[in-house]
Amino acid sequence: MPQSTRTARTYGLSDFDFVLPPALIAQHPAPERSGSRLLDASAGEAVDRIFRELPTLLRHGDLLVFNDTRVMNARLFGEKATGGKLELLIERVLGGNQVAAHLRVSKKPAIGETVSLRSAPGHPDHLSATLLGRWPDADGALFRFVLSNDAGDDPHTLMARHGHVPLPPYITHADSAEDAQRYQTVFAKNLGAVAAPTAALHFDEPLLSKLDSMGVQRAHVTLHVGAGTFQPVKTENLSEHQMHSEWYEVPAATRQAIADCRTRGGRVVAVGTTTVRTLESWALSGQTSGDTRIFITPGFEFKLVDALVTNFHLPKSSLMMLVSAFAGYERIMALYAHAIRENYRFFSYGDAMLLARSLSAPAAG
Repeated sequence: MPQSTRTARTYGLSDFDFVLPPALIAQHPAPERSGSRLLDASAGEAVDRIFRELPTLLRHGDLLVFNDTRVMNARLFGEKATGGKLELLIERVLGGNQVAAHLRVSKKPAIGETVSLRSAPGHPDHLSATLLGRWPDADGALFRFVLSNDAGDDPHTLMARHGHVPLPPYITHADSAEDAQRYQTVFAKNLGAVAAPTAALHFDEPLLSKLDSMGVQRAHVTLHVGAGTFQPVKTENLSEHQMHSEWYEVPAATRQAIADCRTRGGRVVAVGTTTVRTLESWALSGQTSGDTRIFITPGFEFKLVDALVTNFHLPKSSLMMLVSAFAGYERIMALYAHAIRENYRFFSYGDAMLLARSLSAPAAG
């Protein structure tokens, strides 16, 4: 997927850094999904609101587009024959009981070596993983394993039974029953993500029903969020950054819903940066499904998205660059400063904001 980073001003990695007090990193979700805070930056001066007030900021004919990916229990723990501990974070399920995974271990097992994976309490199972090599090629960042157990179950079944919720690295507690429910959207459908589309975590059934009654339309795309979403950009020159790959799909019904929205003069409101990446990948490439490495930085010409519901993102992350491209760099940095002063909660379990597309980032068609 092509990258688009040209702008009148050249931005470097350090431009997207900021100091965040650790106490503002949300470790648990708000008691109610729609009870989190919402920084309304959709028009003029920013206003502090509660997320359930979102319907007052939308209008009949607008189209909300959600990412309906479902988070896998993608984290598995195990041991090598030597007793060394290891962790697999499964990024993709391949064919033939094969998976592509991140591997955390002190010493990498040899190709062909089989390691034991821990079964869930109360579910005794001889679960193992055999290393086949790197993925997607010999220089790939991921490792290709075959998962197996006595019953010959497929990887999705094994993860559902024995895996753990793949909480982000900045959440310090072990996964719990609360995480199994709340690190998943209420409409999660298509299994395949290792990270939640977090802006959509704020929506509950009463809020969705309210939006439906107002005539706000809904549509869905799928982007299986990868672990790379948490990795900071490391090169000061942004053009040198290599984006991680994620699989997406824009269904025919959603493509029609967007066309209908345009006809009636409504706004396309993306729920989350993953939805933005999906829609703009489709608009840029013409491909309704496939892998994307789109890297959205200031100067990007948005073709589809008019407004964005999003959480607050990590310093120096590609998502900070995306929202800066969408709403304007200076405005985003001012909004983040406001959020820190007002003790908004950050990252996956944190609060949200509503952004309008900057006039300097016009829709191209």
